[in-house]
Amino acid sequence: MVVKYFSRYVAAILVLASLGFSFKAYGAERENILVVAVAWKQTAAEYRALYHQGFNIAAQKVRDALAARGQDQKPLAVLTDLDDTLVLPLKYWGSLIAGGQDFFDDALWDAWIPKHEMTPAPGALEFLKFCEANGVEVFYVTNRDQGADTYKLALASIRLLGFPYADEKHLTVQIETSNKETPQQAIAEKYDVVCYLGDNLNDFKRVYYVKDVNERIALMEKDKDLFGDKFILFPNPTDGHWIRAIFGDSEPPANDENRKKFGEAATANKSK
Repeated sequence: MVVKYFSRYVAAILVLASLGFSFKAYGAERENILVVAVAWKQTAAEYRALYHQGFNIAAQKVRDALAARGQDQKPLAVLTDLDDTLVLPLKYWGSLIAGGQDFFDDALWDAWIPKHEMTPAPGALEFLKFCEANGVEVFYVTNRDQGADTYKLALASIRLLGFPYADEKHLTVQIETSNKETPQQAIAEKYDVVCYLGDNLNDFKRVYYVKDVNERIALMEKDKDLFGDKFILFPNPTDGHWIRAIFGDSEPPANDENRKKFGEAATANKSK
């Protein structure tokens, strides 16, 4: 299961933090709480292996659906997120750390997106082309906001990366909300959705969009049999709604109070 193996690496990251490892940002005096997570994303073979594992599972789900498909059924489709699922913003995180930033910076993100420096996640392009070759449509549903050019930038990005189905029919970009259920349900009315791909629980169901860590975990546990089956989850130890569950905000301000909260989260379970 994707979640099982990913949880081990997140646990390792949190253990390092709880043991008091100090990582200084370049030129910064404070500890940079992002460094271990970003270093893992930048260098770990395990990080890349989890993407291959996820896309291998998704490809097998597609094969199974194709083999089981009868006549007069709705066409098959895969619904997927973009950022940290199909595309990786590794250079953004590298620039963030090099600049001494220890929290996600929305302004820097918005300035970075037009550079089109995203890279395909390991195995992503092969999986997408496999779907295309077998007549399984892929629908991209993402949340971004770079102003008036948001949609144009997102569409250009997947076209530059050579993704199939890179057109207005298959790309939905939400600006005002992170709730993906409305476009997902509209697609599911016309297609038999083989699986959903994402790096965030909210990519699968809105019910997970809560601000309590333990409640979020409990909700996920109720659906545990769906992961590695209908839901294919990819690793993201740097950002997402797990951050919101800690801070009440997916992009919390970079201040000492929030750095303290991160430390408290990392030591929530410790030996006495």
